[in-house]
Amino acid sequence: MKLVITIIHDRDKQKTSEALLKSNFKFTKLASTGGFLREGNVTFLIGVEESRLEEVIDVIRDSCKTRDQYATFIPPDAGVAGVFIPNPVKVVVGGAMIFVVDVERCERV
Repeated sequence: MKLVITIIHDRDKQKTSEALLKSNFKFTKLASTGGFLREGNVTFLIGVEESRLEEVIDVIRDSCKTRDQYATFIPPDAGVAGVFIPNPVKVVVGGAMIFVVDVERCERV
């Protein structure tokens, strides 16, 4: 058995949840926050038999797409707020970060 830990952008959570349920995968969903843009993320914990591992990864891959977003960053040495007007920077958001961990034992009680 494997534990699939998947971190996705908040905007992809509904589509991913529905796709996982449609494919009969059970999961636990945790709210989380990303460090770079400090935007909402969702972490899915999915227990899966090794024989279905590639299937669950394909479901996640098909549900989470990357996209461009513009963000404005104010450098720490910019001085008084309102004096420095930074240009927006294009960053890629979305997609999924997938970790697969071996499970020694799993019980439903």
